[in-house]
Amino acid sequence: GCFQGEAAAERPLQEENQARENESIPYLDRPPSPLEFYREWVSPNKPCIIQNAISHWPALRKWTSAYLREVVGPKVVSVAVTPNGYADAVFQDRFVMPEERQMPFTDFLDIVEKKVTSPNVFYVQKQCSNLTEEFPELVCDVQPDIPWMSEALGKKPDAVNFWLGESAAVTSLHKDHYENLYCVISGEKHFLLHPPSDRPFIPYELYQPATYQVSEDGSFEIVDEKSADKVPWIPLDPLNPNLEQYPEYAKAKPLQCTVKAGEMLYLPSLWFHHVQQSHGCIAVNYWYDMEYDLKYSYYQLLDCLTKTVKVL
Repeated sequence: GCFQGEAAAERPLQEENQARENESIPYLDRPPSPLEFYREWVSPNKPCIIQNAISHWPALRKWTSAYLREVVGPKVVSVAVTPNGYADAVFQDRFVMPEERQMPFTDFLDIVEKKVTSPNVFYVQKQCSNLTEEFPELVCDVQPDIPWMSEALGKKPDAVNFWLGESAAVTSLHKDHYENLYCVISGEKHFLLHPPSDRPFIPYELYQPATYQVSEDGSFEIVDEKSADKVPWIPLDPLNPNLEQYPEYAKAKPLQCTVKAGEMLYLPSLWFHHVQQSHGCIAVNYWYDMEYDLKYSYYQLLDCLTKTVKVL
């Protein structure tokens, strides 16, 4: 009996690894009930792509460039501007944040539609619930929250964000402490994901924070934020990882998926994600604060252990 026990003890690990090999992100063909969603996805902290969850949104048919021009018009909005498309990312041994430029929305659209050329990369990506704060005239075309998610979590979203940008704008690998419902209105978004359990294989380092600032001649300079604390960030590009520098990353198992117009990605809290998009892609996402439960405590433990082992 003893030997059988040992064989059985080994089996789940092999099955677990096997499962990871051919893993892809599952699709739901309809929005779930709150209980089903909590039970099957939120509690186990598993991502999925939900179809037909936003089919009724007027935004899906209305949000053309012409409509946005008309409804938002020349209102001044906050736009992230970088020379290379990498906002909030490691560059030249700094954690570099974008220039936050206040500009008329119509001017921004002219750049995205290439009516006006610019050497820089522009992205409406301000994550301060900018849909409700900066684009209130668009809220009626979507929803202020996702009812089955609000019911599942017993809370309303902390933020609802509007995203519109160029294909050169890339979001570097990072994680958030939010349950995230990411809804694509037009175009598509490409996500590369890592589960929180990949934390030991993902390199973090501390960086001096800095900001892109545009000089007189129009070129960018990187200006250190003098008094700010160093920022922990991931220096690695998951699309082109330097495995000589970060050999541990070879053990990590990235999942990739494309979220198309009319689809919604459930991106669970603490999952690492790197995001690219088609040119002019429009999306709206809902951030619900996570429960700081056992899963969170386990993640914190893993994080601390990973740092400790690195020091040893």
